[in-house]
Amino acid sequence: MSNQEEILCIGCGVHVQTEDPKGLGYAPTSALEKESIICQRCFRLKHYNEVQDVSLTDDDFLKILNKVGETDSLIVKIVDIFDFNGSWLPGLNRFAGNNDVLLIGNKVDLLPKSIKHNRLIHWMKQSARELGLNPVDVLLVSAEKGNGISEAAEAIENYRKNKDVYVVGCTNVGKSTFINRLIKEVSGEADIITTSHFPGTTLDIIEIPLDDGTALIDTPGIINHHQMAHFVDKRDLKLITPKKEIKPKVYQLNEEQTLFFGGLARLDYLSGGRRSLTCYISNELGIHRTKLEKADELYKNHAGEMLYPPRRDQMDEFPTMVRHEFSLKEGKMDIVFSGLGWVTVNEPGAKVAAYVPKGVNVILRKSLI
Repeated sequence: MSNQEEILCIGCGVHVQTEDPKGLGYAPTSALEKESIICQRCFRLKHYNEVQDVSLTDDDFLKILNKVGETDSLIVKIVDIFDFNGSWLPGLNRFAGNNDVLLIGNKVDLLPKSIKHNRLIHWMKQSARELGLNPVDVLLVSAEKGNGISEAAEAIENYRKNKDVYVVGCTNVGKSTFINRLIKEVSGEADIITTSHFPGTTLDIIEIPLDDGTALIDTPGIINHHQMAHFVDKRDLKLITPKKEIKPKVYQLNEEQTLFFGGLARLDYLSGGRRSLTCYISNELGIHRTKLEKADELYKNHAGEMLYPPRRDQMDEFPTMVRHEFSLKEGKMDIVFSGLGWVTVNEPGAKVAAYVPKGVNVILRKSLI
């Protein structure tokens, strides 16, 4: 189609293309016969109230954050509680300008019921402050289940003080689901969405008009390069991304024993006497126990097969595993594998080594539970 370059979507102004269904501006060929041409993303938005993620570069992202900082608005930052550090947007405090930030933890339904919500909120406030952000409030929701959405809508109304609202978050935190829930909560209607460009980027944002002439603005999902999800085949994401409440798995370990979490991470229990370690990871991801002396060999021979994901055909590109050693001197501690979950060690005195793909974070924190 030679004149394809000239066709722009009436919904968002993006160039319409028919080649790449996952790409920006895709429309099926049949859509081009219609009088007003609209890309598939806008179509789904208009008719099904579905917000779809778009891909963007770090540069686009920085431009967007800068623009948000220049506005006078409320910023709503969504994080995935199950992967708090992995889904944190570093530097948002610098970009927020003088704007208030409301911090919302999504996927609360995945955490074991034994975690008290007040404790979780307190922990999120503290962690946010350590990461340089002082939110006006912290809320917990499950966008998937709809829990906490009406409270979130109320809080946004309360803190925005008749200003625009910008929703930010990285990919996979459930931002689109949250926005979709919010639209239904606030309006109950389907046809209230408009899209427009962020100045200086090729990306469209989604503006949801609020009744006082201001808008709720959805920014595109940001890619956080240290997220574990980037090292997993799309088909295997479901293995590491929990959909149901996590069932803790307890292992009695002797010194010099190793746990593999698929082939994505490894924990060596080096010293501290026999003790139990509790693993909080997706119920679908296989854990394999072995002796420390056999661990390297096992990984070399079985990563991509018995230790899976990653897949065998991904092993050539798979990053090298980096070792991080920790001595646990305080009480109950969690060893957090960004994007996978965490392992709780109940008493002080253990020495461990954690392995993750180069670029992925491992951190220690006081136990959540």
